[in-house]
Amino acid sequence: MGEYRLISDYKHIETYKESFNDLAMLVFQLNFKEWYNKGFWNDNYVCYSYLDGDQVIANASVSKMIVTSNDKDYKVLQIGTVMTHPAYRNQGLAAKLMNHILETYEKEYDSIFLYANDTVLDFYPKFGFERVQESSFCLLVSDLKKQVEQKSVLRKLDVDSEADYLVMKEFAAKRIPVSSRLGVKDSEHLLMFYFLLAFRDAIYYVEEEDVIVLFEREDDQLHVFDLVSKKPVDIEAVVSHLMSAETTIIHFHFMPDSENEKIQSALMTTTDDVLFVRPSFKMETEHFRFPLTSHA
Repeated sequence: MGEYRLISDYKHIETYKESFNDLAMLVFQLNFKEWYNKGFWNDNYVCYSYLDGDQVIANASVSKMIVTSNDKDYKVLQIGTVMTHPAYRNQGLAAKLMNHILETYEKEYDSIFLYANDTVLDFYPKFGFERVQESSFCLLVSDLKKQVEQKSVLRKLDVDSEADYLVMKEFAAKRIPVSSRLGVKDSEHLLMFYFLLAFRDAIYYVEEEDVIVLFEREDDQLHVFDLVSKKPVDIEAVVSHLMSAETTIIHFHFMPDSENEKIQSALMTTTDDVLFVRPSFKMETEHFRFPLTSHA
């Protein structure tokens, strides 16, 4: 193995940023360019990378976040964008980056977590991470306590429209956690990533409730990915604006704040995203789920 240089926090250096993006495109088909050109690569997202010459050949990033759960704030670090260029694999670069990040941060954070796909499930336990099972939350439409008689007009927001983009940006900056049971604060950089990349065709504004909702309908299923609001909302009222005549079941991709005891929770047995935590994160409830839009 040659001498590779470890660099970090290079969001102001164009060459390295471009090279990081090239690697993300190659490994994950992810294009960060619009996200960072619009200024959302802030101090809460820090890359640790190995360089060969001027080329980023391996990376692991950290996202600094505040997780809130039942009125308590936790300083939490999430590791993501772990990737190595195919030509440089099997040299232990990812492991070195992981160790470096853990040494740098473990003393100042309450918990460190990450999501892994099923190809790397053996990798993370070597660094003291434990696999934790999250739960799914859903509600049958017949169990909704509150049906809104008159549906409000859903306005689809378009990231490429300057006016809509400014609305999203304002909501992202001022949002409150999606749930008082488990949510995140100060993660504008992550939410804008989801607006610009993952969910650009699923963003709607519900005027009546003054909330942005990320959702998709699939036959009789309604998938609610996030509710972005500047004030507490009645989740059932919001959801009833989103349903079509054929909707029978609502899936929440976060832990909903609701007094409705009919919300069903079940441990997720199959998932593309497996949660690993160190030290192991003890939730007060058996069933919990980090909001989907907090995954880095």
